[in-house]
This record gives sequence, C-alpha cells and structure tokens, in this order.
Amino acid sequence: MRYLVTSEEMKRYDKATIEKIGIPGPVLMERAALQTFFCLKERGQITAVHKVLILAGYGNNGGDGLVLARLLCEAGKNVFLWLVGNEAKATQDFLLQKKILDSFPVKMVTDKPEGSYDVIVDALFGVGLSRPLEGRYLEAIESLNRVSGFKIAMDIPSGVSADTGEILGTAFRADLTVTYGFEKKGLYLYPGKSLSGEIVLADVGISKRSFRDDEPQCFAMDEDLQELLPKRVPDGNKGTFGKVLIVAGSYQMAGAAVLCSKACYRTGAGMVKILSVPENRIILQETLPEALLGNVMEEEDVISSLLWCDVICIGPGLGRGAEAVKAIAMALGVHEALTTTQIENIQKKPLILDADGLNLLTEHSEFLDIIKGQGQAGRQIVLTPHAGEFLRLWNASEKIVEGSEDLQMNTFKRQPWNYARQLSKWLSVIVVAKDARTLICAPEGPYCMNLSGNSGMATAGSGDVLAGILSAFVAALGHGKALEPDLFFLAACRAVRAHGLLGDEAAKRLGEHAVMAGDLIP
Repeated sequence: MRYLVTSEEMKRYDKATIEKIGIPGPVLMERAALQTFFCLKERGQITAVHKVLILAGYGNNGGDGLVLARLLCEAGKNVFLWLVGNEAKATQDFLLQKKILDSFPVKMVTDKPEGSYDVIVDALFGVGLSRPLEGRYLEAIESLNRVSGFKIAMDIPSGVSADTGEILGTAFRADLTVTYGFEKKGLYLYPGKSLSGEIVLADVGISKRSFRDDEPQCFAMDEDLQELLPKRVPDGNKGTFGKVLIVAGSYQMAGAAVLCSKACYRTGAGMVKILSVPENRIILQETLPEALLGNVMEEEDVISSLLWCDVICIGPGLGRGAEAVKAIAMALGVHEALTTTQIENIQKKPLILDADGLNLLTEHSEFLDIIKGQGQAGRQIVLTPHAGEFLRLWNASEKIVEGSEDLQMNTFKRQPWNYARQLSKWLSVIVVAKDARTLICAPEGPYCMNLSGNSGMATAGSGDVLAGILSAFVAALGHGKALEPDLFFLAACRAVRAHGLLGDEAAKRLGEHAVMAGDLIP
C-alpha cells in the first residue's frame, strides 16, 4: 500500500518530524538533495552532466535546491542558480543553506536563461502552492519550459496542485520528479501526472511515525497481479470458489453479458449463471458454454437464480425495460412475488450494480431509498458508476439526501473524491467511481485511488469486464458467506487494480490504440 497525501497532510507530517521526532529541517533538506543527486547518479546523469541550471525560490523547497547546487559543485559540475521571489520572505533554513552555498563557485543568473543546459532543476515551489502562478514566477517557469535539457522537479513540479493535479496558471514540465516523504495526490491526478514525468519516492526521514494518529485519507495499492488474486485451496470444488449470478444483456446487447461473465470465470469464479433475454441464448451458449443460462423474462427462473448464487451482479447491457426494473426489484428483495424467507435469503447476498443497473436507480429513486436502508442494515453493495452515471446518481440522490444540490461535470471533476465519499456515506455502500483515476470509497475510513490502467481501456465493454472481475473477487473471498466490511472494501480495491494491470498488459502487447475490452480477458 502507498500513501497519497495532500499538501496540508504533508505539512503536518513535515512539522511533526521536525518538532515531535526531532529531525531538524536542514537535515531533511540535506537528505532531499542527496536523494535527488543519487537519482541523477543512478541514471548516469552525473557523469554526463557538465552544465546545470537550478531555479529556486526563497522557501524550503528553494533550500533543497541550494543543497543540490552545493552537491553538484562538489561533483565538479558547472552550476547556475536562478533565485526568483521576495528575499525578505526567505525562511531561516533557506538562509542557512544560502550562507553555506556562498563558499561554493555557483554562478548566479539574474534574468531569463539563454542557451541549453544538461540538467534543469525546478526548486521554486513545493507542495504549498495554492494559487495560480503570475508575474515573475509564471515567466520563470515558462522560460524553463522553453530551455532544452533534462528537467527535474524537486518534490512536485511548480504550478501543479499537490491536492488536485490542476495546473495553477502554468507548470514546469518535468522528465523526472523526485518527491519526498510521501507521494502527493496531484502527481497522479491529471493533468498533473502528464507534467510529472517519471516519479521517484525518496526517503528523507519523514515516515509513518509522523502520522501520530493522523493517517492520510488516500492510498493506492501496489501489489502485482498474482498477489491480488484470491488464494485457491487445493482441495476446493466449484462451489468453494463462488457462484456468481450475472443479470445482463438485453436484445442486441449480448456482448456485455459475454464480457462480464467470461471475465468472472477467468478471474476464478467456480460457477457463473447468466440471466438474459431469450434472444441471447444461442450467442451465450456458443461463446461461453461453461456458463449456466437463465431467462430474465421468467419470474421463477429469476427467483431460483437469486436463491442459488453467492453474489449478484446486475446491469451490464441490461436495458431499462419493465423486465429489467423487475429484476432490480427482485435483487433488492422488494418484489411482491417473493416470500418472506426468499427476501431474507436474497438480502443477505452481496450486490454489485453496474451500467443499466445504475441507470435504473436514477430513474426509480425509490430503489435508492431501499439501497440506503439495506446498506445501513449491513448488506454489502457496490455501485460502479463512470462520471456520467455518477452525476445522474448524485442528482437522483438529491431526492433522498437533505441539502444535496445538482452536481455539474466540471465541479465533480475538480474534486471527485469529495463527492464519491459523500455518496458512499449517504447510501452506506462502496462506490467505485470510474475514471482515468478510479476512486474506491467506503462509508468510513480512507479511500483508494487506483494507479494502474491506461487510455486504451477507455473503450466500450471495459466496465463490463471490471464488473465480472469484481464479482469473482467477492465470490472467491467470501466462499459463499458475507465478507467482513474491511475485506469487502479491499476486494473492490483489488479488483480495480487487477483490471488496470490487465489493461496495461494488453497495451504492452497491442498498443493503447488497439486495445479492446475483450483483450483484457485472456
């Protein structure tokens, strides 16, 4: 697991390291510069580098830059230092490093640099920047972006918001970002990710000891695919690894059912049953003969299937007709055809709602009320909306959540984690908010940002594959029983990361332009 911190969190951990643990600020500066120097050395840059330009401000990030300038001078490099800002606001640690640097042969740059450099270093602003760059700061960054050379950002590229990844006026375009202590959220959120280049996390002495019961609210998983997959017992049978019911595929939409079900099987589910319309039967039998089939139009078939399974996944390509509405009502255990015993049985089963399953919730807000009640009662439910579906869910939730207001796409995109966490808490469900950086949120506790995946996965059917993977993870981990809440949340985090890793593997083989959803499955 990796922590992704905000600017305020990082400031608190930095302060706790200095004031509570007792590591002085200048020591942290020395370590930050040393780690950056080592990164250059590991890449062979120290041998090749002769001419270096360092842009520094008068804060502590600038102090890091001054230490790096000293280290490069000691290595025999020709170092140019460009200080930009208000010297009257220089920090004490910066002034200490500046006094030490005065004994070294660093050349001062007083205007926009000309020519080229082997290495260009950005140490202008750290994580504290919260407003757009302007004036001489903006001009300095734009000047560096025009100068040729290998470009390094110390901690975060100046102009990239550490919290949101937004570009604050303009931003330094780095080939390499060496970030200190913990990774910053903005380095992985777009467009900030596009300007950060390769990201290296450097240990400078700021550790989990600095949390002091104040852990970061965002994390990312870093396990590889084999570590993510549910463990299989050697003496298991098909029931051991879970029975999944997939309610999917309307007329001329058989593909969604195929992708979801095949992904579910490939991820390790022991048995998969597909409830779909009769028109899809031949396609499903020929494409996936391993699956059991049921008729979503037949009431008794739907009921028996819901009672048979361990996990219910409903929605991929399902459509929004009367039979789809009826299937949702039965999966929620609120249909009049169900007996009390059947209702109790069905409402114990984990429920995954995707695609048209989500669209039906927005068109029938009474279902949202029911989901909220069942989530509060302990039923394990996952909603998997993409951005458009999320907005429709949020705005439909306005009917059941006091104080909620209509949400617009541009507002949601600025801070999607805020809204995903609120929706999760309101409905007492897991929310998987799908995007370039998918967020997995539980009603309480930290949320997960997924860092795997690529643009090739922005293709029809990719979400259907994720729904199948997620269903298999929940089924296999539960072995037919309800999961502990933390493990249920972890299953969703693992499934999303696995889905992204599969997309990365497909992109390696085919190129991002060529990836189709079905390419993730083999």
